[in-house]
Amino acid sequence: MKLVNLLRNTLISAALIVAVPAVAETAVIVSAGNGNATMDADTISRIFLGKTSSFPDGSPAVPVDQSEGSDVRNDFTEKVLGKNASQLKAYWSRLIFTGKGTPPKEVGNNAAVKSLISANPNMIGYIDSSAVDDTVKVVYSY
Repeated sequence: MKLVNLLRNTLISAALIVAVPAVAETAVIVSAGNGNATMDADTISRIFLGKTSSFPDGSPAVPVDQSEGSDVRNDFTEKVLGKNASQLKAYWSRLIFTGKGTPPKEVGNNAAVKSLISANPNMIGYIDSSAVDDTVKVVYSY
């Protein structure tokens, strides 16, 4: 009987651990020198889906994605772009095939994205909020 209880408790514990989300809070960032203060999810989505190439103030906007398959990217794709990874891949495949768009540049991880964004006021990306520092400005978080 003890073995059955131990096994049941282990399975319950494992289920609780799996239920914890992999990504905490995500911050959409621009360079600290970028003049845009805040943006809404729709504006950010339009930039990352290639529907606009400028920030609300009219300056050029260059989106930067994290590596395909990363938890932060999957979370951003679902919560801001309203798509899952395969829908996003299909979306960009259609645009590339018809010559109507180019997907955002892919950069490795939080540190790589933050480094690139901090050095270029025209870029926009997203990182785990725990990686934010004074080299970048948060324009949206969720």
